[in-house]
Amino acid sequence: MASELLDALWQLHRNPGSEPAQALLTATLDIDEGQALQLQLLERWLNEGETLGGWKIGMTSGASRNAMGDGIRPFGFVRTSRIKTDGDRLPLGNLYHGGVENELCFEIGKHLGAGTSAGDARGGVSGVSPGFEINQKRLPGDAAAGLRVADDLSNWGIVAGTVVQVPELLDDLAVTLNRNGEALETVTSEGHIDDHFDSLAILANRLADFGHGLEPGQRVITGAYAKTPFATGVYRGDFGDLGSVQIELTE
Repeated sequence: MASELLDALWQLHRNPGSEPAQALLTATLDIDEGQALQLQLLERWLNEGETLGGWKIGMTSGASRNAMGDGIRPFGFVRTSRIKTDGDRLPLGNLYHGGVENELCFEIGKHLGAGTSAGDARGGVSGVSPGFEINQKRLPGDAAAGLRVADDLSNWGIVAGTVVQVPELLDDLAVTLNRNGEALETVTSEGHIDDHFDSLAILANRLADFGHGLEPGQRVITGAYAKTPFATGVYRGDFGDLGSVQIELTE
């Protein structure tokens, strides 16, 4: 069954506009099974010549916080080819359905693995940048939680802005999502999102459970502030003193 699901996920990732195979519509996986299957999906991409650029940690903010269970924080992978830079343009025809989320993007400075604490995580990052996550909705909304994990938590890629030094405090950070110059939403860290270094520590330890870790040069996103569905236009995330980042979605 696992090989059938892997084949179906692979086809869906290669052809994201297609209908999910029936096996994906009826599959029931727990979170650990989903993580293991996701890493097999990553292995297929690596065998195709892709490289691993970083990770995401999910279920850390807003309405999605604890959505898969209290304290459950699954991870997803990010391919290097899908790490875009400030000012890039992406055609909607390549993205299909999904949304844009403004998130902090941390740059890893040294290996972080089993036994990582929040303090270790803070000391292990070399910088932080304003960023976006680009999410691609490949599965139906009622897909099982473990299957959503196996599907890489809907990740298409990320956008990373200019890296700056990590400030002492991030709890009071207010982040605004703009489209075509209009502010859509402003969200403050406190009360909305898990502590970013707690998230990085959880991610490092969780990856270690599956034989991976956070490595120098990798980028990690730690949770959404605001989000909006795809539409053509120029999106900008304003992150206060940390700067801003921009992406344009085109026809």
